[in-house]
Amino acid sequence: MNTDEIRELIKLVSKAGIGRVEIERDGFYINIEGGMTHNGDQPIYVQAPQNQVMQTPAAVAPQAAIPAAVSAPAPVAEESNAVVIKSTMIGTFYRSSGPDKDAFVSVGSMIQKGDKICIIEAMKLFNEIEAEISGKIVKILVDDSSPVEYDQPLFLVEPA
Repeated sequence: MNTDEIRELIKLVSKAGIGRVEIERDGFYINIEGGMTHNGDQPIYVQAPQNQVMQTPAAVAPQAAIPAAVSAPAPVAEESNAVVIKSTMIGTFYRSSGPDKDAFVSVGSMIQKGDKICIIEAMKLFNEIEAEISGKIVKILVDDSSPVEYDQPLFLVEPA
C-alpha cells in the first residue's frame, strides 16, 4: 500500500463519515479513525500487501468549522482576476520548512509555476506543495500550523 492509497483511504473516512477503518495483512497494520460514524464503532477490514505499522487518525472537520471553509472562497469575488490554489490533501499546513526558517511565500511574493509555496504534513510525511501557476500572492487564506482539508483554498494568486 503506497501513500496515495493511504491518502485515498483517509479521504474515504473523512468524506463518508466512516468511524474507523483497520487494515492488516502480512505484518502491515493501519488504523484510520474518523470523527463521525454511520455504522457504529464496527471497523471495516480491508486486505493490504505491505509490512509497515502505522496508526493515524483522519482529520475530520467539526461541524462548526465547515461553514468557515465553505465561506473561504468569498475573497475571490473581491479579487476578480485572482486564482485560488487549493490543498491537494488532508493534513497540517506550514508556511515554512521549519520554525526558524523563512516562509516560502508571503503576501506580495512573485511565484513561478513549480515554486514551493508551502508544506502539508500528512501522516508524518512532509509534502512540499508547488505553485500551479505563475503570479503574485494576493492573500494567504490559512494560518500557519492549521489543519487543512482536501480541496480547501490556501492562497489567492493574481496570475502573471
